[in-house]
Amino acid sequence: MKKKLSAQQSVALLNTLNTRFEKNTKHHKGMEWAKVQAKLEAHPEKLWSLQQMEETGGEPDVVGFDKKTSEYIFYDCSVESPKERRSLCYDRAALNARKENKPKDSALDMAAAMGIEILTEEQYRELQQLGNFDLKTSSWIQTPAAVRKLGGALFCDRRYDTVFLYHNGAESYYAARGFRGSLRV
Repeated sequence: MKKKLSAQQSVALLNTLNTRFEKNTKHHKGMEWAKVQAKLEAHPEKLWSLQQMEETGGEPDVVGFDKKTSEYIFYDCSVESPKERRSLCYDRAALNARKENKPKDSALDMAAAMGIEILTEEQYRELQQLGNFDLKTSSWIQTPAAVRKLGGALFCDRRYDTVFLYHNGAESYYAARGFRGSLRV
């Protein structure tokens, strides 16, 4: 599968990202779009992943800069869990374990195919410092191996002005649960 955007697609995506960047300055105080754009143009495969995030309803935006690695950090910043990434069980093992009513995919497989990582609990809580997300939906997060080994998986949401961490069977899936991703460029 081709993981590169056409010149026209790249320009359109960069315009979308620039508009979002300018609209949500609280997400990335002190950062300059020109530097972000230069980094993106130098890594077209990352643009492809951002396009996947955009197409599935994630509304990716810059939320940080890692000084150690000189990478910009993008998170899905849609108000609710991305619409085209819902009704997924947690991972391939959970998907394979379902005997009937299988969902279309798993969160970890879809994230890997998009070239992104599912948010950790720490990242999810960082995102919630930037606004109120998942007030009606929930999002799978990276699950510790010990929990996953026992059949569980973790997800978060925001209710009552508080971020909650929950558990569920990894094979479960719900129309209101998706996943949020991160990408480093």
